[in-house]
Amino acid sequence: MILHKHGIQGCQKYVYSIMKEANIKPKYLKHKIKTTISKGNDRKLHNLLKRQFNPKDPDSVWCTDITYIWTEEGFVYLTSVMDLYSRKIVGWVMTRNMEAAKVLECIETAKRRRGIKKPLVICRR
Repeated sequence: MILHKHGIQGCQKYVYSIMKEANIKPKYLKHKIKTTISKGNDRKLHNLLKRQFNPKDPDSVWCTDITYIWTEEGFVYLTSVMDLYSRKIVGWVMTRNMEAAKVLECIETAKRRRGIKKPLVICRR
């Protein structure tokens, strides 16, 4: 791209061969990834499940996950809630951005669909 801006023509293989001849190696930049839970909040979280992922009752432990899907119009985010007892998806929301409010909306939708009134454990994947 930079070479093209300066009017220098050349394909990627040509530039690579020149760089190799001059013993120049490319430097790749790592993109920083934003997480939703900061390190300071990790101390407040408690391991209620203790790696027991097979609850004895339905609607006692749910798990949430967010994944992105490429469409012709760009990326969309799919937030889902799974009941660990039945391994069924009990709620989902598809959005254009990844916001914590959408995760809460997904959980509330699942609670309404399942008629949940009692407290339950929600873990993140």
